[in-house]
Amino acid sequence: MENNTRNILADAFKGIVNSYGQVFFSKNRILAAILLVVSFFDVYAGMAGVLAVVFTNSFAIAIGLNKQKVSEGLYGFNSLLVGLGVGIYYQPGAEFYLVLFFISLMTLFITVGFEGVLGKYGLPYLSIPFLFGIWMVMIAAKGYSALDISERGIYNLNEMYTIGGMTMVKLYEWFNNLAIPESLRIYFKSLSAIFFQYHLFAGILIAGGLLFYSRIAFLLSLIGFYTAYYFYHFIGADITEISYSYIGFNYILTAIAVGGFFIVPSRQSIIWVILLTPLVAIILSSTAYIFSIFNLSVFSLPFNIVVILFIYVLKFRERNTDKLAAVTVQLYSPEQHAYSHKNYMQRFGNLPWIAMKLPFWGEWKVTQAHDGEYTHKNDWRQAWDFEIADEEGKIYDGSDKKLSDYYCFNKPVTAPFDGVIEEIEDGIEDNAIGDMNLQKNWGNSVVIKHDEKFYSQVSHLKNDSIKVEVDQSVKQGDIVAYCGNSGRSLVPHIHFQFQDNPSIGSKTIDYPISSFIENSNGLFSFETSAIPKKDQTISNITTNDLLKNAYHFIPGQVVQFEIEQDNKKRQVNWKIESDIYNNTCFKCEETDAVAWFKELGNVFYFTHYNGKRNTLLYYFFLSSFKVVNAFYPNMQLSDEYPLSIFPNKFKLLVQDFCIPFFRFLKTRYVLNYESFDEAGKLLTLKSSAKFGNGNRQIDFDLSIGEKGITEFSISDSGEIIKANRKF
Repeated sequence: MENNTRNILADAFKGIVNSYGQVFFSKNRILAAILLVVSFFDVYAGMAGVLAVVFTNSFAIAIGLNKQKVSEGLYGFNSLLVGLGVGIYYQPGAEFYLVLFFISLMTLFITVGFEGVLGKYGLPYLSIPFLFGIWMVMIAAKGYSALDISERGIYNLNEMYTIGGMTMVKLYEWFNNLAIPESLRIYFKSLSAIFFQYHLFAGILIAGGLLFYSRIAFLLSLIGFYTAYYFYHFIGADITEISYSYIGFNYILTAIAVGGFFIVPSRQSIIWVILLTPLVAIILSSTAYIFSIFNLSVFSLPFNIVVILFIYVLKFRERNTDKLAAVTVQLYSPEQHAYSHKNYMQRFGNLPWIAMKLPFWGEWKVTQAHDGEYTHKNDWRQAWDFEIADEEGKIYDGSDKKLSDYYCFNKPVTAPFDGVIEEIEDGIEDNAIGDMNLQKNWGNSVVIKHDEKFYSQVSHLKNDSIKVEVDQSVKQGDIVAYCGNSGRSLVPHIHFQFQDNPSIGSKTIDYPISSFIENSNGLFSFETSAIPKKDQTISNITTNDLLKNAYHFIPGQVVQFEIEQDNKKRQVNWKIESDIYNNTCFKCEETDAVAWFKELGNVFYFTHYNGKRNTLLYYFFLSSFKVVNAFYPNMQLSDEYPLSIFPNKFKLLVQDFCIPFFRFLKTRYVLNYESFDEAGKLLTLKSSAKFGNGNRQIDFDLSIGEKGITEFSISDSGEIIKANRKF
């Protein structure tokens, strides 16, 4: 009972704190704490803001809304802004708090309403509920004689004295008297105006918190504000719009939203911040004139209009989606978005949308590739020919006179992916060795439809060996026929191509094989999303059951390790969890560290990590960043970690500012497949994590048995950590 109460109070506190951070698209506690302090520069407004969040979150929980959203502040931040706004404008009293109570409820209803309406189109509701809430109060209050207009803000020094005595007064005056450019002074006051404060001191505090939370967000706030500032000067607009009312926060919020929160930070996103800023200015000027008729402020209306419209427009793109990439998994950090996106695109961006395998079993040699020497030319240049060769490179055994002497003759030809048989050509006799049939160029062939305008074709099949029929469904790996020597074929081989037309012999298209193993004289390598090249000896992945079992994790599963470090032992528990989008992760019960992962075919990938850098989960994330569930002696995998885990914080801080433009830090992951015992019951892997130019390296050893990963050891800067799995 006591633990349950403690958890409820903890969630309630998180909901309040995160509501402050959400105003700047953040869940950073430090920034939220600074914003909370700033909101109390006017004590009554600050109190009204906190109460509005408490009211709203209480209503949300009582109604039965999603607790995680409440905890993340997604329902509370609009009510917070309403509370701060009405707290500034009106005198506190019983009547005021009664209105605050009900407008908090109304703001929640509006929030959920817009969440439902805009959410259908994948659009955010931003601060639209705040606008409706505060406008309702300001209009309704004209008829409330008991609701008095506040006179606070006239005597700022008295208010500062109330907050912190003469020390606060002197600090306030010192900041206000700083010799800084007028534009920078307006920038700071525009920042403070987001929380209905108009003090230079408040703006500087918020700027510091913003810089701590995100270097990119801070940079974007400057770009957005100064683009607007100079646009006003250039077109001769009334600069008092941003210098007196400090409505410049519209430009700041627009820049952060477009430049790094909803869009992955990049050169293109910054260019669009600059292009969209004049639109915000135009909307601000036009709407301000209309709203002045009703004695209302436009508040954040221009920001909402431009950001929502821009995100909506991007959803209609038919190309260039990689140039201005939308954030798909919200990490509440522009830096994380940039690092994760770059890492994701590098690892998965080129993965084919349909995972095509090679159309055979075992190892085959590419005897003719794209732009071939003989037949793969012009409209048919993107195709492959495959044959089987022995260790000496010979493709036949014996005199080379009979079809049966060729290793590949009469070997199974398989479906490269699920599909439906579209077209078949059969009944063509196999050629004698050295002869060919130019009348039936493609020989016996099968075309499989995998998707709209996407087909595969295998040709030169053995006569009367086709095992499928037109309109028959097939699965990846099903046998469709056997290798032959029909059509324009001197020796037995498989011709394989992709095309956008169902007819046999259609023009080829460029499309990769999703993954395969290359054997180069006993040295094995793993290729993903690759185009096989001439003379490569390649095969589909042969799954290793030990690895497949070891790296297959199911939501709800608990993984336990006993750690031995500094002659002390302790137990660590990880729970496998999944979110509403079916993203899966390890969560450390001791530290709340989280490591997200995915399984694609025969490959296990970690994607990103959040938490402390000294946990066993962090080391496991590094050690198994990418694992192919197949064992080939001395095979080596390599990859790059996301820069968000780079250990040198100062270098990472510099990289934060530069990541939209270029990357200078380096990370590297290397995995070696060490040994596999003859009994097939024990397998060992060695991996390493390298950061920078060899400045730091962490080494790992993993032992894998029939039950999964049994032992895990770490060597980090001379320190040895050992962990044994408990089953």
